[in-house]
Amino acid sequence: MEQMHGLATMGLSLVGYAAAFLTTFSFVPQAWRILQSRDVSAISPVMYSLFTLGVFFWLLYGLFLHEWPIILANGVTFCLSTFILFMRLNRARKIIRP
Repeated sequence: MEQMHGLATMGLSLVGYAAAFLTTFSFVPQAWRILQSRDVSAISPVMYSLFTLGVFFWLLYGLFLHEWPIILANGVTFCLSTFILFMRLNRARKIIRP
């Protein structure tokens, strides 16, 4: 019976890692495109600020629970979304300044 519980736990972890991988690395093409084109005009700074803050809280949540799928996914997503947000805010500053 304990062996079945171990397999179920391992299966849930695999589902967590798969979800983390897919949702996190979906940001890579967008970050890459922004890095190459420097075009962030269509990105809402308010939405991306809220999103990045939410991802940061998910990262903290994962750290408190010691759940690696949550930690890894949100750590990488936080870095990518912070990069995109920085690029967007930096663009807005350049538009305002002559």
